Amino acid sequence: MWRIWMLFDPRRVLVALAGFLFVLALLIHFILLSTDRFNWIEGPHAKPMATQMAPAPK
Repeated sequence: MWRIWMLFDPRRVLVALAGFLFVLALLIHFILLSTDRFNWIEGPHAKPMATQMAPAPK
């Protein structure tokens, strides 16, 4: 394992990893915000109720 850290600078790797995880977290949150079920800011959009058809009189 130590030979891997001889090839890569640990500070650069950890900064790059933190940056990647932050961007990934933002991406996931924005995807969730675009859905009706998980939009915790605006709440679910009201969907129109289905109208029930009354049977026609005979």
